[in-house]
Amino acid sequence: MNLIEEILALLKAQFSGVREDGLQQLAAALSLQVETKEQATELVGKLTAEKVTKFVQDWRKKADAEIAKANTTYENGLKEKYDFVEKGKQPPATPPAPAPSGAVTLEQIKELIQAEMKGVQQSITDINAGKVAEAREARFVGALDKAGIKGKTRELLLGGFKGRTFKDDEEFNTYMTEQDAELAALAQEQADNGLLGGGKPIFGAVNEKGISKGVADYIASQQPGNTLTGKEI
Repeated sequence: MNLIEEILALLKAQFSGVREDGLQQLAAALSLQVETKEQATELVGKLTAEKVTKFVQDWRKKADAEIAKANTTYENGLKEKYDFVEKGKQPPATPPAPAPSGAVTLEQIKELIQAEMKGVQQSITDINAGKVAEAREARFVGALDKAGIKGKTRELLLGGFKGRTFKDDEEFNTYMTEQDAELAALAQEQADNGLLGGGKPIFGAVNEKGISKGVADYIASQQPGNTLTGKEI
């Protein structure tokens, strides 16, 4: 059992009835301030039911608000064709150390909540970034399908796209505008090459004997009685 699990067990034993997901967040926060089970036991023993309940309520309220906000942003963004603004990654803040007296203050609990919420926000940001990347790749694949690009050419173009990153949606949309034009030109070039490489029919379509009408007429003209004669000199 690792330290976080040991702290969680202590919290569940001392504060039964408090929702477990909140106690898990508190255990993770407290684990940053202790190194041994003994220190953890001493720190948990100084907590009160009021402080723990307040911590869980504040964390749950902020977590629910952040998740709801992220989902709304994602849904609205898709409706406006990938209208997202990706947030930069921020290093996690170091939570404050316990007061010298050993008592855990309400201010420290609030700061622990803020530190944990940064981790929650970063997770939401990473999830949204992954969804945006998937939507952009689907847009590029759709452009390949529309242009009829297949085979090795398609694989090379798709591989090149997957290796790209975009600063924002404006940069992505500009890139796709250029790609739509280039893919259309590539599709036309492939079509032209296909026409040039095709065989030309000789004397038109063939009959049931496998002979074209032009060839059949020529053979008939060479039969006795059908010899063409010129003017005698």
